[in-house]
Amino acid sequence: MRNGSKNSLGAKATLFVTLSALMLSGCTVGPNYHRPSVQTPTSFRAPDESQQAQAQAAPFADLPWWQVFNDPQLQDLIRTALKQNYDLQLAVERVNAARAQVGITRSNEFPQVSVDPSFSGGKTDQNIKSNIFSLSADAIFQVDFFGRYRRATEAARAQMLATQDAQQTVTLTLVSDVASDYFLLRDLDLQLQIAKETVRTQEDSVRLTELRLQHGVGTKLDVLQARQVLDTANAQIPDLERQIGQTEDAINILLGKYPDNVPRGMPLGIETPSGWTWSENLPPQLPSGLPSSLLERRPDIREAEQNLVAANANIGVAKAMFFPQISLLGSGGAAFGHSQFNGSNIPAPPGVGSYAATLSQPLFTGGYLRNNLRYAKSEDRQALISYQQTIQRAFGDVSDALIGYDKYHAVRERQEQTVKDLRESVDVSLMRYRGGTTNYIDVLDSQRSLFDAELTLAQARNNEYQSLVQLYKALGGGWK
Repeated sequence: MRNGSKNSLGAKATLFVTLSALMLSGCTVGPNYHRPSVQTPTSFRAPDESQQAQAQAAPFADLPWWQVFNDPQLQDLIRTALKQNYDLQLAVERVNAARAQVGITRSNEFPQVSVDPSFSGGKTDQNIKSNIFSLSADAIFQVDFFGRYRRATEAARAQMLATQDAQQTVTLTLVSDVASDYFLLRDLDLQLQIAKETVRTQEDSVRLTELRLQHGVGTKLDVLQARQVLDTANAQIPDLERQIGQTEDAINILLGKYPDNVPRGMPLGIETPSGWTWSENLPPQLPSGLPSSLLERRPDIREAEQNLVAANANIGVAKAMFFPQISLLGSGGAAFGHSQFNGSNIPAPPGVGSYAATLSQPLFTGGYLRNNLRYAKSEDRQALISYQQTIQRAFGDVSDALIGYDKYHAVRERQEQTVKDLRESVDVSLMRYRGGTTNYIDVLDSQRSLFDAELTLAQARNNEYQSLVQLYKALGGGWK
């Protein structure tokens, strides 16, 4: 019976602390979060009304990235990047750290209990033998009567959610960067192909002028002029090869690899006698969806809102510090065993226990609490401004991407016609030169213009793909 009462003293003290905490916890100071009202446009700014009408259709950004980028090789590169990219790995670990921080902060809402067991024994000069096992326990609980720790947990949880949104932003950016660099690489490949084709055709032109010079129907000037376009094309090749190598290095870094060659998939386009044939037909317009969906789809907007939630909760933490801090303490202990002296057993002393409650009220802190509250409110206002600014920039990104996609599509179509006209002009000028009705300067001008126009066409096609990537990114696609 006596031993039972000894063992229950520590448990009673702990139970007292817990019940007191449940009775006293309940009030939470500080503002509750409500999403701020932000005036947003009713539609995205688009080049024409038909594109605005497509906003009612299913948004382009709802498609997963493997349905947007159809090149199988590009899909493999993106999958590799999502597995191996170091920035994404760091973002994942930041989420894990934020989850742990929530647990650390939330632990303040619970009693802190510690146990201190000990064992002692021996024999003295007076022939006293003893074997004693002692067990003591202490419990302390900071009563969260005014919600200081609950608000801190709310802020930590919001920061954790913001970190998750930041991870999604990294994923979105990674998918876009890999696609953007891959399309740039294919564009440089196409420009290199154009330069090499131009070298081959200009070598034929140089041989033609040299042959005419040998037969007395041409001039040395014709030969020198023919070599000008050849030299220009030859000078472009090493520079394009440099850009290709550096772009391959950039892609491998995104993949989490050391610099190496990058396997190619579909070329951007192939030149045929009837004109250029592109590996993929991009639609002239893409549905952008409703503006209201952008707030939920863009991870950077959600991250900014979670930062606002955290800042709002920290106001409650700062306000709670003005109020008394109540602490409940309990301790208890018991010993088990006996001592022997002259054939007699002496039991260990009975268990003991104690409990207490303390209250700490700040009276003078030199302005710390007041300025701490001002700081928390300023942080909240800054988070609100950042949230509004992020939304505004998001709409700007979408508008720029919509306009860019529409206009780059138009530029590419017109540049195709320019190339077609210049190719016909080269054929006509060569025919007239062979017939002796014009000098080589007309041929030279046509060939130089055609070479420049073909390079511009390749760049225009790349710009069209880049605007596709930017539109997908601006609408918040690519992270799912």
